[in-house]
Amino acid sequence: MRSLGIGVIGMGWMGHTHSRAYRQLQDRFNEIGIIPHLICCADAIEERAKEGMIRHGFSSFTTDWNELLQNEQISAVSITTPNDHHQNIICAASSAKKHVLCEKPVGKTPSQTVVIQDAIKKSGVLSFVGFNYRWAPMIQYAKQLIDQGQLGEITHFRSRYFEGYARSPDEPISWRFDESVSGTGVLNDMLSHTTDLAHFLVGSIKMVISNRKTWIKNRPVASSETPSTNSLSQQQVTNEDYVGGLMKFSNDARGSFEACRIITGPQQELKVEINGTKGAIIWDFERMNELQVYLNPEREPVRQGYTRLFSNPEYPFHKHFNPGQGTGLGYEDLKTIEVSRFLSSVAEGKQAAPGIQEALEVAFVHEAVAKSWESEQWEEVRPIEGK
Repeated sequence: MRSLGIGVIGMGWMGHTHSRAYRQLQDRFNEIGIIPHLICCADAIEERAKEGMIRHGFSSFTTDWNELLQNEQISAVSITTPNDHHQNIICAASSAKKHVLCEKPVGKTPSQTVVIQDAIKKSGVLSFVGFNYRWAPMIQYAKQLIDQGQLGEITHFRSRYFEGYARSPDEPISWRFDESVSGTGVLNDMLSHTTDLAHFLVGSIKMVISNRKTWIKNRPVASSETPSTNSLSQQQVTNEDYVGGLMKFSNDARGSFEACRIITGPQQELKVEINGTKGAIIWDFERMNELQVYLNPEREPVRQGYTRLFSNPEYPFHKHFNPGQGTGLGYEDLKTIEVSRFLSSVAEGKQAAPGIQEALEVAFVHEAVAKSWESEQWEEVRPIEGK
């Protein structure tokens, strides 16, 4: 077994999630031969950094992420800060020869993602990206079905990511609503995941047309001195609540996409539907341990319709968590799988997916989406050089 020093930068919810995933690794994925050693966590707010150290057993904490990157005991870092910090931290981590796992979007903008890719390539470090939904066992099985040709030629892809975390106009302003920090709104925050699933399951996207909408244009500024949101000052929301559109794939499949953060009804409806000439699948994160599958419609016309499959140890990754059928995984288990793939890549010294190239492919799709908002026309997706 090999010990590997780990640093985590950004100790909000996602920083804690990554830290727990590293702590789970030796138990869940002992076969990769790595024991993560939590060396240091960093956050600009001292209380959060110290809490992270105490809760997860880091050897130390700091309010200066540069200090963490200079620690020679650390070989790999997770970056879970707001989007506007990613470029500076990843470029510095690359220069310090630290392997990088970064939450999406890797760059606040497509141009930042290009700069980050150049820095990673120049340094030779390995990269990994937090597109965690692709690791759900039933998504992995759907990928197997598609690759085996059991769905036939893929003709349609539909995705929607509907959350209501911002549906209330009394929800205080945060960095997610500020274009200077977050970049775009749901395009960066939510569609990053469904665009990655489109690439993972169907293939590259060549053209898009899209529209956007911001319904709640101002939000209250939180303050400990004001007793209710009614008495708070207001700040403008500078990015979008909703994005929708159509896409054309390089393999000539057609698709649609939607994402919304203020919708009423769904709690966490990240749903993909894929149709082919021989079959179809439906997956929804709200029921992440299930996959609806429809195969061979011509072979058994009397029994046409979807069959609901439940995850069990025969499906990818499930046995690492539960030995029984119908005993499902949860969100943080996907992060543990993600961390295991990242550190497997480090152990083998080989770049794995999703890395910076996959992040750049998503960024270029979103660049075309944003162009379409202005042109109100179909826009071509910039190709990846050398691919």
